[in-house]
Amino acid sequence: MAFASLFTLLDDVTTVLDDVAAMTKVAAKKTAGLVGDDLAVNANQLTGIAAKRELPVIWEVTKGSFKNKAVIIPAALLISYFFPILITILLMIGGAYLSFEGMEKVIHHVKGRREAHQLEPNVENHSLGKTHTETTVDSTNDERTKINGAIRTDFILSAEIIIIAMGVVSTMSILPKTMVMIAIGVGITVLVYGFVSLIIKLDDMGLWLMQKESRYYKRLGRGMIAFMPHLMRGLAIIGTIAMFLVGGGIFTHNWPWLHGLIASLSIDSTFLTMLIDLFLGMLVGMAVYLLVLPFMNLKRA
Repeated sequence: MAFASLFTLLDDVTTVLDDVAAMTKVAAKKTAGLVGDDLAVNANQLTGIAAKRELPVIWEVTKGSFKNKAVIIPAALLISYFFPILITILLMIGGAYLSFEGMEKVIHHVKGRREAHQLEPNVENHSLGKTHTETTVDSTNDERTKINGAIRTDFILSAEIIIIAMGVVSTMSILPKTMVMIAIGVGITVLVYGFVSLIIKLDDMGLWLMQKESRYYKRLGRGMIAFMPHLMRGLAIIGTIAMFLVGGGIFTHNWPWLHGLIASLSIDSTFLTMLIDLFLGMLVGMAVYLLVLPFMNLKRA
């Protein structure tokens, strides 16, 4: 009798694990697009760091991402059970923040190019006038700013990924649902920041290859180093566009009237749907930017 009960229990456990594996696979497919956006955004956020600090910074952000998941997954499970409407509200707040971040990057880039000519004559003198301590403090502050910014952005993207995954497993009982959420959270974090580490260290890999005796390896290393600036510029553009796409997509899917309007247009083209998400993300980003601009100016004053 005891053996029969044990075999029944093991059979139930196996069934649950099979269900978890199957639903994790489905949830991973559903969130694949957002994972790509997450990768592009985070690689973009972590560019411009001193070479020797790249991996420590990525590790700090990775730990922050795991902490984000440790907060988001239990919170999402509780909210979906007790206050399901709150999930949508929080997602839209996150979408507005992502769109704002994207717009802030665009405006900062435009302003930076405009002011570059004015600052150029003073750059050399300003740099020479700085002490080693001041330079170190500046780089440390910049590093901390990048880490905090990347963790905040990761929180919003992680929340979106977890909510989408939760929609896939909404009919499952609490234990398998939790297991799927944990598997998705851990898997995505390892995947995203593993790839970010690889992208960030490509130039070091190129230098290592150039030290080899083989002419082929030397050529490959030079090619990797030459490709890096183009890759980083591309990631900066893709990451910013991804912010608008994700932010706008949250609004198009969670505003019933807007979702209904788009559905009534019978738009079958994925490209056109992405353009609508992009435009809406930019619109929301600009609106939020204009709202917070007086407070930003007040803080600078």
